[in-house]
Amino acid sequence: MYKKTLLLPIFILIFIAASAQKQKFDLQGKAGARGIMPENTIRGMLKALDLGVSTLEMDAVISKDKQVVLSQEPYFNNEISLQPNGKAITLKNQKDFNIYKMNYEEIKKFDVGSKVHSRFPGQMKFKASKPLLSETIDAVEDYVKENKLAKPVYSIETKTIKNGDNEFQPEPAEFVDLIMDVVNAKKISKRVIIESFDMRTLQYLHEKYPKIQTSLLIDEKEPFEDYIEKLGFKPTIYSPYSVLVGKGLVDRCHAMGIKIIPWTVNTVKEIKYFKSLGVDGIITDYPNLIGQIK
Repeated sequence: MYKKTLLLPIFILIFIAASAQKQKFDLQGKAGARGIMPENTIRGMLKALDLGVSTLEMDAVISKDKQVVLSQEPYFNNEISLQPNGKAITLKNQKDFNIYKMNYEEIKKFDVGSKVHSRFPGQMKFKASKPLLSETIDAVEDYVKENKLAKPVYSIETKTIKNGDNEFQPEPAEFVDLIMDVVNAKKISKRVIIESFDMRTLQYLHEKYPKIQTSLLIDEKEPFEDYIEKLGFKPTIYSPYSVLVGKGLVDRCHAMGIKIIPWTVNTVKEIKYFKSLGVDGIITDYPNLIGQIK
């Protein structure tokens, strides 16, 4: 009898410890560390690791020769891009520089690290090209091994344009298969989340690759339950624009066994607020701010 009574508190402690580990706060660096480093660059990803992110959030598009390339848009955004000859790209003509219409040999000649970003003027500047997903993974895995860091999760967003199939991106099935070819080749499937605003890519992924974690990105104010019904399954993560998140939504997500990770949370005050609501993590342009949270 005495031994059995001792087992109960020990079991509870083990359960609490396991639950705490499972619920570890997920710090995700948007496109690496976009507030302080050029977005979706290898150096930006490595900087995010130095800052302690648990998840590297990154954006994926597809080139003409079917390579998976890191890019926030499926074209060269005028805010960050310079042509191979050093000339600027304008807002008016940026979509003419369609990555889906270029082979990677051409894509990598553009500079996406030197131009001062109007929304992130504090970024470190250096010449950089849009990297392949495969080379990014290689660089990250080598870096964490060399520096004895924890292996990160990769949250890969399928960047699509509405009605852009076969013009700015492949159809959902091909898009997902191309990403998963890289993921499986690099043997990191257990550390991958596929995220998207485009439900079609998540639905295909869930059907063909059911073991891969999913994150539904949301930017409009519609009922949470409606989004889940449209999706047709429970995603691993529900990831809304931060202004849409309140305590009620956090509780509804958790009641369904879904994690909630808002974007983009960019001040110490906001980080503290969302942590107080009980969110499972945040996506931030400034992962360096986490060191200021007490």
